[in-house]
Amino acid sequence: MGLVVLPQALRHVIPGIVNTFIGLFKDTTLVLIVGIFDLLGQVRAQLSDPSWTVPQGALTAYIFAALVYWVFCFGMSQYSNFMERRLNTARER
Repeated sequence: MGLVVLPQALRHVIPGIVNTFIGLFKDTTLVLIVGIFDLLGQVRAQLSDPSWTVPQGALTAYIFAALVYWVFCFGMSQYSNFMERRLNTARER
C-alpha cells in the first residue's frame, strides 16, 4: 500500500517542502552550520570597518548579497519544478 500512496503524496508535498527549504535558507543562513559567518553578517562587518568604506560600498555589498540569495532560491525553485514535472509524467500517461 505504501508503494502506491507514497508517490501520490510526494507529488503534493514537494512544493511545500521546497518552500520551507527556501524560507529556511533566507531566514537562517545555512552556511552558519559549517561555522562560517552568514552572508549578511559579513556584509555588515565589511560596512562597519572604516578601512573598507567606499562611497558605493554599501549598495554594491547589498546588491551582491541579494544576487547570491536570489541565485540559490531560484535554483531551489527550478529543482522543485523539475521534480514536480518528473513526478507528474506518470499521471499524464
